Amino acid sequence: MDVSGQKDTVARLLGYLESDPANVALLRDCAAAAMAAGDVATADDCYTRLERAAGLSDVESSAAGLAAMRNGRQARAIALFAALADTHSDDIAVRFNLAWSLALDRQFERAAALLDEATVAALPQAAMLDLQLAHERGDFDGAAEKLLPYLTAHGDYAPLQAAASVLAMDLDDEVLARQAAIAGGEHPDALTTLGTLLLGDGDSETAHSLLDRALAQNDRSPRAWIGLGLANLSLGATDEALRQIDHGAELFEDHLGSWIAAGWAHLIAGNREGAAARFEKAMALDDSFAECHGSLATIQVLAGEIEAAERSIAVAFRLDRQCFSAAFARVLVAAAQGDGEQAGRILDRALDQPLDDQGRTLRQLLGRLAR
Repeated sequence: MDVSGQKDTVARLLGYLESDPANVALLRDCAAAAMAAGDVATADDCYTRLERAAGLSDVESSAAGLAAMRNGRQARAIALFAALADTHSDDIAVRFNLAWSLALDRQFERAAALLDEATVAALPQAAMLDLQLAHERGDFDGAAEKLLPYLTAHGDYAPLQAAASVLAMDLDDEVLARQAAIAGGEHPDALTTLGTLLLGDGDSETAHSLLDRALAQNDRSPRAWIGLGLANLSLGATDEALRQIDHGAELFEDHLGSWIAAGWAHLIAGNREGAAARFEKAMALDDSFAECHGSLATIQVLAGEIEAAERSIAVAFRLDRQCFSAAFARVLVAAAQGDGEQAGRILDRALDQPLDDQGRTLRQLLGRLAR
């Protein structure tokens, strides 16, 4: 039966349950039909009522856990899978589902502890989750060690390739990121990674298409929103670009680079006040991040505040000798010779013009900051 037929079945069974709300057979059938139809809220409700009326078999407990997890009730999912794990300690599917529900509840350490060698060897989705948990916890060395072995074991699993592409970007391995993103196919994370890389290549039109497809599948991806905004900025759709980049930064919340990327987007669009506000937001989150100081230095140069800019540049370089925004601000100081209007004209040409001895462009800076 197709999904439409399953939905009709659910509607019919719910009608029967209105007349006989504690009918165990009806609750069991309705829960199963709702799961098949993708109606997790109804399935979750029916399994909860079934548990009260007659208890749940192990198979029903597992299905009830999945329904609760997909319905956003992680505490119930954890309780159901934990009870199953107590009596089925060798069941790798139960271990994975418990780990997944714990991860969704942001109990990352507990989740990772369940993903032993046997589980990640048997289930590609467990290998993917283990990689994501290491990444989420900031264990980049641990994640990097697992990356290639997991790809070797489960290379045909597109979601793992997509997760690997995201990690590879944060590891600054653009070759692996591109390979994994291509292997990840239409997975939204893979599309986002490839779109971000194409932005750095200067192919904004193709990047826009990929990022738009990514957001059609997952409209809560901050990286995709910022990437789409940067693509639109390059394509001249400035107002739309600024809304998208700001939305991505808000989804990221405390991600420094996204606020700095948003600030630069506003600066390129001529909104210095908006740019300064976003740079200051990043500074308030972490004033030890060099790009905060380098970005504010650019604002100061544009305002003709050369001495203040030079102090900010010095701070940025003390924090990071490779700070791109500080290098750009220094170029502005030298080229504009204290003339804020001349600095503004240089900024207008900066998106694709090499600005330091490594040949980096402002477009590349924005793409890197927004990762």
